[in-house]
Amino acid sequence: MAKNVGLTVGYDAKRAVNNVTGLGNYSRLVIGSMAALYPQNTCKLFAPRLPDDCRIAPLLAQPNVEAYTPQGMWKHVPALWRTFEAGMAAAEAGCDIYHGLSNEIPLGPLPCASVVTIHDLIWRRVPQDYSAVDRRLYDLKYGMSARRATRIIAISECTRRDLIADWNINPDKIDVIYQGCDPAFTREITSDDRRAVRKKYRLPERFVAVVGTVESRKNQLLTVRAMEALAPDIGLVVVGRPRGDYGRRVRQAVEALGSRAVWLDHVPFADLPALYSAASAAAYTSRYEGFGLPVVEAISCSTPVVACTGSCLEEAGGKGAVYVDPDDVRGCAEALAAIIEKPYVADRLRADGRRHIKRFNPTAFAEAIQATYLKAILDHELQR
Repeated sequence: MAKNVGLTVGYDAKRAVNNVTGLGNYSRLVIGSMAALYPQNTCKLFAPRLPDDCRIAPLLAQPNVEAYTPQGMWKHVPALWRTFEAGMAAAEAGCDIYHGLSNEIPLGPLPCASVVTIHDLIWRRVPQDYSAVDRRLYDLKYGMSARRATRIIAISECTRRDLIADWNINPDKIDVIYQGCDPAFTREITSDDRRAVRKKYRLPERFVAVVGTVESRKNQLLTVRAMEALAPDIGLVVVGRPRGDYGRRVRQAVEALGSRAVWLDHVPFADLPALYSAASAAAYTSRYEGFGLPVVEAISCSTPVVACTGSCLEEAGGKGAVYVDPDDVRGCAEALAAIIEKPYVADRLRADGRRHIKRFNPTAFAEAIQATYLKAILDHELQR
């Protein structure tokens, strides 16, 4: 099949419609990048519902994107439609391939070729953060999807290794495709942009930015405790909703820092690039990630990062970040102090980071996905 041939691609658009961050951002980035770079493709989005304030409205405005929702009796059970009927709906709509963007493909009949993106196996690495029911459900749905899919996209080498080790997936059917970074983070950020975001959120002059849902796996307490060893004029800005008991503990620890700390439950996506750019450093000290996109986002905004060893964050940050053990408070403090107090350290990280993140541009991302689609269609034909 020629590389420039037009494909009809079905996408599981549930997360693109419903999720503000994480899987939603990934889903919208895939669909938007593929529709823009491959205008000869037709992108058919299969979503359980399309609310009036639909987050995929900008995607649907593109001429080669269209949406499908449950019809007939399936309207009353949209979750079951997604799991058991969307595959047949895609085949009936003439799809050459179906792409499950968030760890799963339909468990019902799926006559066409299929690709599933597996983001991580986090529930297996940090089981304490998940209920027993959820762990069993994810093993069932995601494990079956990985085995049934014609090909798998893993978002990091770490996820690829986990798939092989945990589920004995054939390495030859896994393609590692690093997630592209939204162009919003690579656009020029002016001093006026930074000044506006400082005023809007009352940000300190010098501060460490910590962005992400506040939960035990994300390990934000490491950075909060490290603040005690930093100069008192260095502030902390936490952006993220607290989850469970760990989130409450982090909030208490942040409040104990007094006026040098700012907690923002939510910052609109449009403000994040300027917030990162205004920060003296960013800290993303997660114990386990499938990829760690916030590391790439911060580096794209020329903000040096402190991250943790132990999963895949070294893949995300390359030489644009400093890595510490997830339990090393002193090491975290020393790394942050070096970035903030020694301009030559920050300058070196920025230069190395700019070189590293070139691999995460949306064009390379889309080209790799299109290549996986073509391989999957060929593999599917050979298996028939």
